[in-house]
Order: sequence, then C-alpha cells, then structure tokens
Amino acid sequence: MERLTTTEAAVAAGVSIPQINRIIDEKILPEGLYSTSPIRTFRTDACLMIAFYFETAEWLTANARLETIRNAMAHCSTWDQWKDCTVGEHFLTVHFSDLWRAVDGRLRRLSEARRMVAEDPEILSGTPVIRGTRVPVHDVAAQVDSGIPTERILKSYPSLNASQVELASIYSKAFPQRGRPRRLSIPGATRISITKKRLSNSSVGD
Repeated sequence: MERLTTTEAAVAAGVSIPQINRIIDEKILPEGLYSTSPIRTFRTDACLMIAFYFETAEWLTANARLETIRNAMAHCSTWDQWKDCTVGEHFLTVHFSDLWRAVDGRLRRLSEARRMVAEDPEILSGTPVIRGTRVPVHDVAAQVDSGIPTERILKSYPSLNASQVELASIYSKAFPQRGRPRRLSIPGATRISITKKRLSNSSVGD
C-alpha cells in the first residue's frame, strides 16, 4: 500500500498532527501499519484505523477500540475489503463502510491536490504553484485558512476555480510550507480586513 507522511496521514484520517504522532509515540496501532525509519510514514489503511480510533473515543474504551481494530485486520487485508468490513463481537457490531467512504474521499482529494501542483525552477524559482498558472498554492491556502470567502479569492485569482481553491487548502495541510511563512498578499485588493481563524483538524479527541 502507499506510504503517507504524517501530514498527509493527518489529512486523510481527518485528525490533528499531534494525534498522528501519538499513534506512534504510544504504540497505539500494530507496528506494521506505520514506519519510523528513515521518517515517520503510515500505510493507507492505517488512516482508516486512526480515524476509527479517535472518532469512536466518546463511545468505546481504548481497549475496545484496539480489540476491534485487531479483529478487523484479521478479516480485511486490502483497501477494497475494508469498504465492506464488519466486525461483530458480543454486544458490539462495527461497520467500517461509512468511515471507509469518508477516508477514501479524503485520499482521493489529496491525490487530486498533489496532481494540481507543479514545481518548476523556471516558474517563481521552483515555488509550488497551481499547475498551468503562476499562482503560489500556499498563498491561496493562506487566504482560505484566514477565512476569506472563496468568491473573494476567485476575484483575486480569476484563473482559478472553486475546486482549485479547496485543493490548495488540502495541499497546504498535507505539504506545509517550510520556513517562515510569506506575508499574505491579495492581488488587486485593497483595504481588506483579515481575521485569523484557528483551525481544528479533528472534532473528536481521546
């Protein structure tokens, strides 16, 4: 299966980076689902297990969640099998279908975001841009994450569409900009008030 970095896995699983690192630091999942050498990476199906572990924290104990994961892994070994995977034990029956669709959808959007971005030394010295344009993808994502409406962003970047704006935000979370963030710039706009908004990648904790 494909290997994902910690930031990519966080996007696919719909959780935060600290939660992703906790999976490894506390050895929550079977070691076969992730690797720590040379960097931390996760198998694609690990994202489904991570999503299940944190999203069911309100209803199941940690031991019950881990037991369910172990039982499910004994019956489901491929990504397509997880789509219809059901685990039943005593009073508990878990259907992974809905969660699978959610994670699979995020994985597909992540793949689209990767394909949308180009890095060419001849374009802005290799700065990641939206393919076919000279628009830096992290600049667009910064506006999304600052709460600027998509309609206003599209007026600033008329060569883009709403899907590209959404994918830019996904790409930025999966591949965060290194170093000091660039100052937010909005082409063709003046006297726009921007309010910073704190983002949360997960609605459920443990």
